[in-house]
Amino acid sequence: MRVTLHDVSKGRGGQALPTTSLEFHSGAVRFALAETEQRPTVLGLIASGRMRPDTGRVTIDGDADNRALRRTIALVDAPDVSDPHADIPLAGVVGEELMFAGVGATPLHARRWLNQLGFGELAGVAIGNVDPAARVRILCELAILRTGTEGIVLVSPDRHGGSPDGWWRIASEFADRGYAMLVVIGGSAAVALERMHELEAINASGPVEPLVLDLPGGSDPEPEPDSEAEPEPVPDPDPEPDPGPEPAPEPDPEPEPEAEDPDERPATPHADAEHADALGSPPADDEDPAAEPEPNTTGNGGER
Repeated sequence: MRVTLHDVSKGRGGQALPTTSLEFHSGAVRFALAETEQRPTVLGLIASGRMRPDTGRVTIDGDADNRALRRTIALVDAPDVSDPHADIPLAGVVGEELMFAGVGATPLHARRWLNQLGFGELAGVAIGNVDPAARVRILCELAILRTGTEGIVLVSPDRHGGSPDGWWRIASEFADRGYAMLVVIGGSAAVALERMHELEAINASGPVEPLVLDLPGGSDPEPEPDSEAEPEPVPDPDPEPDPGPEPAPEPDPEPEPEAEDPDERPATPHADAEHADALGSPPADDEDPAAEPEPNTTGNGGER
């Protein structure tokens, strides 16, 4: 059996349910994404043939037959439609479902059925206080008691809390038993399932907006912040001015000429020799000896 929703929507402008396409079939479990309080129930009603969509169509094995859908697809735990009241004892919920299945529905039958399933100790517990995984197990087991049931649409099991892998593994077990399983969940549960790769959870309608954000196809907006972060390395040119000051340290070798000062000192004695001439002191050895005979001729007084 294969159930397909072709571009179905509900409400003006798709307010109750935006345009949705999905598929689920016997022997497999799929999840469908539906946010807000009412959309999960609306999607469950349409997928099980209990509500007509405003646009699109629903087919079972290629035929648009809502009667066949209602007869073969069980709608389980849909808020305000098929979910039991939270205060009803579990035995009471089981008794009512046994009655719809056409089998013994007395409190004794209900307790016996729970014992066979391994939940006999929960008979007197309010259904609202039952563990989420146990709740899903019990309600799905009750659903397949009805003759002709070949598939289950489980609505919003994530609203009861608990880890998604609990109720997902249970849904997978029913798929292994040959049932067509569709689980309607919210975005957070869908992301959690996709991250649990060992569960191999598959979206019945393929990638959708809330999940595409984690995929490369939907991450187009994400690279924008990445590109904005790239300009941050633009400050790399800032280190370029550092080589600018490098020529400044070049003047440091200028003090080297100071070591040449002792070489320049011979010029100073030359100046001292000139002063020594004026004082009549003997000239330095470096000076020209021809300068000495001039004062001697003057001393002879020959020109006087």
